[in-house]
Parts: sequence; C-alpha cells; structure tokens
Amino acid sequence: MHISFALFADAANLSQEGKLNILGVFDALQVGTLPAVHPRATLVVRLKANHENVGVHTLSFGWVGPNGDEIWSSSGEVEVGTPPPGTFEVDIPVIAAIDLPMQQAGTHTMRVELDGELRSELYLQVRIGTPAPPTHGMVS
Repeated sequence: MHISFALFADAANLSQEGKLNILGVFDALQVGTLPAVHPRATLVVRLKANHENVGVHTLSFGWVGPNGDEIWSSSGEVEVGTPPPGTFEVDIPVIAAIDLPMQQAGTHTMRVELDGELRSELYLQVRIGTPAPPTHGMVS
C-alpha cells in the first residue's frame, strides 16, 4: 500500500459515485497573532492498495512545530478488503477534519505514517500579519 497524495484543504467529500472532491488546497496560513488555531482544516490522504494489502493497517498522523516538537498525534486503523476481480488497485480516501494549533511562525509538518513507517510529510508555512492584497485580478 502507498500514499498517492496527502494535502491540506478547506473541505473534501466523497460524491455518491465515490469521487473524491477537494476544495481550497493550501500550504500556507496567515494568522493575526500567535498562538492560534486554524479550525476545521481538512487533511486529505489518498491511499492505494492492491490484493497484497488485504487486512488491517495502522494510519498515524503527527503534527510537528517548527522547532521539531510534536504538538499532537493520532492514529487509527484502516481495513483493506479484497479488490474486485480485474482490479489492480483500489483507492482508499481518508478525510480528517482537524484543528491545527500553532504556537509560533514557521514551517509546521504533518507526518503521515502507515504501519509505523513514515510515508509522507506535508509542510504548512505559518506567517503572522495581514495578508497582502492580490497584485492582479481577473480580466473579463
């Protein structure tokens, strides 16, 4: 099993057809003051599994500050069923609504482990201050 992608977004869901919909992908946050919490960020991880991965696996997340200290961690189990006949890989979308606590400015890291092995790291740049207005707009 491997991670196809992992990202932060404003929202995500699965359609009735099983399509993964993602809205507002981001890798930086602007906050007025610190400490702060970015409420209800959506962590989206898409796992790919095949017939060799059938069974229960552990998926773990670790939120790490710029100084390397772990701020929080969480883990759970993912059960992979037998893929349908003729299918090589199956998608396993993981959508987690989380609050992101930030104590200081700088690069924060979300570590994603699968069965105790680090498989992905997402980086989120945290800046203090008011965002600058856009330098260009849409042309109609």
